[in-house]
Amino acid sequence: MPLLAIETSCDDTCAAVLDGAAVLSNVISSQVDHARYGGVVPEVASRHHLELAIPVLDAALAEAGTGLGEIDSVAVTAGPGLIGALLVGLSTAKAIAAPRELPLIPTDHLHGHVAANFLEPDPLEPPFLCLIASGGHTLLAGVTDHRGFEVLGETLDDAAGEAIDKAARMLGLGFPGGPELERLAATGDPGAFSFPVAMSRDPGLDFSFSGLKTALVYICRDLGESETDDRRADLAAGFQAAVVDQLVTKLGRALDRGDWPAVALGGGVAANGPLRLAVGKLCEERGIHFKQVGRELCTDNAAMIGSAARFTDPLPYPQYLDFDAFATGPRGSR
Repeated sequence: MPLLAIETSCDDTCAAVLDGAAVLSNVISSQVDHARYGGVVPEVASRHHLELAIPVLDAALAEAGTGLGEIDSVAVTAGPGLIGALLVGLSTAKAIAAPRELPLIPTDHLHGHVAANFLEPDPLEPPFLCLIASGGHTLLAGVTDHRGFEVLGETLDDAAGEAIDKAARMLGLGFPGGPELERLAATGDPGAFSFPVAMSRDPGLDFSFSGLKTALVYICRDLGESETDDRRADLAAGFQAAVVDQLVTKLGRALDRGDWPAVALGGGVAANGPLRLAVGKLCEERGIHFKQVGRELCTDNAAMIGSAARFTDPLPYPQYLDFDAFATGPRGSR
């Protein structure tokens, strides 16, 4: 029988139905109201999840050609994420599971990004190295088992996607900033300005993007408003190149330190075209398999949560009724 999965960790309301590794449906409703604020407003996100949860669930069940009576378990993102948004998803999942006393599977959001690579077609089997880069998280995950991963390195300040969104805002672009910055950067010269590649001399595997963001602030200040506007494409191209360079440099360093036969990507930034090309080139040079999931599985989605749930211990009824969401998780293994 199929599994129903729910994801509401940020501003996307998502539901999916899975049968093992096969995705029967994967519905994503992205909230648009946040564009006026230049970023996600947690309270607004939570309210929209309340409005969208049932319609999105109905759409996922209809697309899968099934009904709630045929679902045998319910998976839901328990964290990390925006606590109010997570609680909407968790409460919805409990309300669906409890009346039929179905098992509930609270799932780690980051495990979901890794587990997207376990889905059909062409599921990737451990071991592999996974670079997760999104608006809230940037880390290198050593995946040796379906049930979790080891954090080999992570950002010490801003996540890559957060830095990109802030850069896009400085350049007068829309939100979310990633797609807009990538489109603008495609018309610019990445070598026109000198942007620092942070942590490049640090022997570790951690990331840092706050200095890169500060560098853009200073360059824009020195250029002035008019010239900044004229040079937006070059600024976008240089900033994007510096983000990609740091991510790929750390990925290469992690490959040097372990025997990893494959590389995978996860998170919204993993949908970035230049990053995909750079990682593909790195893997080709080293003779390593590069697994690329579809872009719809890179950004937040419920199919990845359902995939991770297959390798997560379920909670029986009524044990999960007092289970709570968590905004952040521990560093290290998950």
